[in-house]
Amino acid sequence: MSDPSDASDAGLPESQWPSDWLRAALGLAALKALSAGPSYGYAMIGELADAGLGQVKGGTLYPLLNRFEKAGLIATEWGPGDGGPGRKYFSLTAAGRSFLKEQSRDWARFAATVTDYLAPEGTLQP
Repeated sequence: MSDPSDASDAGLPESQWPSDWLRAALGLAALKALSAGPSYGYAMIGELADAGLGQVKGGTLYPLLNRFEKAGLIATEWGPGDGGPGRKYFSLTAAGRSFLKEQSRDWARFAATVTDYLAPEGTLQP
């Protein structure tokens, strides 16, 4: 499946990817969601869904963000909520930006390798 609209051809609802595919990509996608600036978990979940990755559960995202914080890839700060309790905002650190850049480049090479391998014989991939 090269694009989310192909998911329905495989019996999957649109934007519903196999969980192991999402698990492999979620870390980089979460860091990418922070690349434009600080955000909070619920907003990140919405951005990931809007990007076509499907509905990521908070029980999946928050432990990942905690691991990234412990690794020094993101920083957290409490900020005001919209008329309610405060929100925990996440932002990329310099190490996180560097990691995202490096790993995104490696992911692109890996994805191209898999795509080339899966292509029917006799076809050339761009």
